[in-house]
Amino acid sequence: MAGGNAIRGTRVGAGPMGESERGESAPRRRVSYFCSNGHEVKPSFALEAEEPETWDCPRCGLPAGRDSQEPPAPPRNEPYKTHLAYVKERRSDTDGEAILEEALAKLRQQRGE
Repeated sequence: MAGGNAIRGTRVGAGPMGESERGESAPRRRVSYFCSNGHEVKPSFALEAEEPETWDCPRCGLPAGRDSQEPPAPPRNEPYKTHLAYVKERRSDTDGEAILEEALAKLRQQRGE
């Protein structure tokens, strides 16, 4: 069963000369970025490209900056707040008690108590 497909096992763009068929690649430079966990990331950029101020660390996901002594601070994540937590931010305990009494009075009136 040796006959059949002659291009099996090759990839698109592969040829006898390999990468040289694609042309010259742009000249590049590597830039070091440092995250607050001490990781160093070295992405490469074209010489004409502008370097971003920060880069996401692929190891931990924190932002990384150019200065190894003072990397960017990790973003502050706010904890999940429940509906009750948001209500307590807007209303005081006395407001809550007044609203509860008002609602209970309505219920008692509807029941005829």
